[in-house]
Amino acid sequence: MSKFRLAHLGLVMAAIGFTAATPVIGLGSLAYAADTVRAEVGKPLQEAQKLASSGKNKEALAKLREADSVGGKTAFESYQIERVRASAAAASGDNGTAIKAFEAVINSGRLSAAEAPKFTQALAGMYYRAKDWPNTVTWIKRSLKDRDDAQMRELLIQTYYVSGNYAEAAKELQARGGNSEASLQMLANIQLKQNDKGGYVATLEKLASAYPKTSYWADLLNRVSGKPGFSQRLGLDVQRLRLANGLFTKPSEYMEISQLALQAGNPGEALSIIEQGYKKGVLGTGADAPRHQRLKDLALKTQADLKASAAKSEAEYVKNKDADSLSKLGFALVYDGQTDKGLGLMNDAVKLGTAKYAEEAKLHLGIAYIHAGKKSNATTALRAVKGTDGAADLARYWTLMNK
Repeated sequence: MSKFRLAHLGLVMAAIGFTAATPVIGLGSLAYAADTVRAEVGKPLQEAQKLASSGKNKEALAKLREADSVGGKTAFESYQIERVRASAAAASGDNGTAIKAFEAVINSGRLSAAEAPKFTQALAGMYYRAKDWPNTVTWIKRSLKDRDDAQMRELLIQTYYVSGNYAEAAKELQARGGNSEASLQMLANIQLKQNDKGGYVATLEKLASAYPKTSYWADLLNRVSGKPGFSQRLGLDVQRLRLANGLFTKPSEYMEISQLALQAGNPGEALSIIEQGYKKGVLGTGADAPRHQRLKDLALKTQADLKASAAKSEAEYVKNKDADSLSKLGFALVYDGQTDKGLGLMNDAVKLGTAKYAEEAKLHLGIAYIHAGKKSNATTALRAVKGTDGAADLARYWTLMNK
C-alpha cells in the first residue's frame, strides 16, 4: 500500500472531546471582600445557572441576556455572567458564543492557577471544531504554558497536520519522540505528503518492527524491491520475507516460492514451504492438487540428489575457491537439517573472500543462523551486510524480525 489509512485522524479529540474539555462552570461566590453582584444582576444570573444545571441551556442563555441588560455592570458582574454563558453556550453547541465567553473569562485574570488550563484547553478545542487553525495553535500553546499536557501536544500535532503545516507537525512529532503506532502512522503520512521517501521508509521500518502487521511489511517489501539498483537476484530473498511475515495466502504464491527455492539449489527449503502449504490447507486441495504433489515429489528427489552429491560438490568448490557455490551448498545443507555442517561451509565461503556476490553470501549466512535458532550469530552476520543492491536493506529487515 502507498500510504496508511489512519483509523481516525482525530487522535485525541475523542479523548479531549468538547463536552469533556469544557470546565464545569458554576457561579463563584457572589460576594467577596471587594466583589459583589447586585440583586438585579444576581437574580437572573442564578436562574440562568439553575436552567443550565438542569440541561436547559438555550433558556439559560436567554435568561443571561436579561442579566446582561442591566446597566452599569461591574467587571465582576460581567465576569460572573460570562462564566455561566461559557458553560451554557458550550453545552448547547453554540460554538461562537462559547468562544467569546471563554475568552472573556480567561482574559478577566480572575481564574485560579488550577482553573486556567481547563479553560484554555477547552477554548483550543472549540477553535479546533471551528477549523480556525491559527487560533487553535495559539490557545494550545497558551494552555501548554499553563500546564504541560500530553493530549494537548497530540492536538497541536494534529492541528498542524489537518491545516497542511506538515513541517511543523513532523517537527513536533520528532521532538516528542513518540513511538506509539498512531504517532508513527501520522509521521509516515506527513513524510509521504512531503515526498520524503527516505524518512517514510525509516518510519515504516519502525512500524513494522514495533507493530508487525502484514500491511506494514507488504508496503516495506514492495518499496525495497522497487528501489533503483535493486538486484533481481534477491527476488527469492524478498519472497522469503513475505513468507516469514504471513503475506502468502494463495496456492500460486506457495508454488512460486517453492519453485524458486528449487531453482536456487535449496530443496530442503522448498520442501519445508510446500509442507507449510499443505498444513495450512492451501496446497493439496482442489483441481491443482496433483500439481502440488508433483512439486513435492520433485523436491524430495532433488533433496536426495543433494545428499548424494554434497561431499563431491564441496571438494570441487573448495579446490576451485568457488565461494558463491560453497555458500549456496552450505545454505542448502542447513535447510536439509545438517545445520553445523552447512553453517561451517557458509562461514568458510565468506572467509575465502572470492565470492562474486559477497553481500548476498553474508545475507544468507544471517538467514541460515535465524533458521538454526542462533539469534546472536544471526544479528552479527546480518549487520555485516553492506552494499546498495538491496541486500543490506533485506538484512536490516531480517534483523528487525530477529529481535
